[in-house]
Amino acid sequence: MDTRVKICGLREAAHVEAAARAGAAYVGFVFFARSPRHLALDDAGALALTVPQGVAKVALTVDATDAELDAITEAVPLDMLQLHGKESPARVAEVKARYGLPVMKAVGLSERADLAALDLYQGVADQILVDAKPPKGAALPGGNGLAFDWTLLLGRVWRRPWMLAGGLTPGNVALAVRSTNARQVDVSSGVETAPGIKDSGLIAAFVAAAQGK
Repeated sequence: MDTRVKICGLREAAHVEAAARAGAAYVGFVFFARSPRHLALDDAGALALTVPQGVAKVALTVDATDAELDAITEAVPLDMLQLHGKESPARVAEVKARYGLPVMKAVGLSERADLAALDLYQGVADQILVDAKPPKGAALPGGNGLAFDWTLLLGRVWRRPWMLAGGLTPGNVALAVRSTNARQVDVSSGVETAPGIKDSGLIAAFVAAAQGK
């Protein structure tokens, strides 16, 4: 099965290597100070240089200002920006125009009413990341290890490439792919031994399970 995998929240070169060796298509770097996966710009710039050619480097940001995005894009060689906050469709379009990079917009789901946002963002984003909506009062907009009801996606017509996220693990990702027909999946906490601490064995197991190996 040709499922493309994104390993997000990487902080060490060994885990970048593990992701690439396992066959991940994307690696994600987090720029959000409240996250245990947050990277300083200098560290992120050095880490990005270890990513093999052919693996896309994605910067995850949350309601970042132009100044913050300027600093990130100047310090880190990137292939895509992931907007994981409350950015409006207009803001997504602004970011695309300003930086000339593909933009992935995260949309959180917990109930059927949340589906309307998918259509809004499909008109402006290059890709959609479909994630579990964080619970009220949560400190993080993603990476909480929560899944949503995958049946909400049944029968959806997609105008853009999309990626499934939210509570995925080596143990459930194969079922998630079968249940949703997702061609792309994203994982962060599901390949960690503690918040922000990735595990090379779990990364390999996740990619293998996602791809039906």
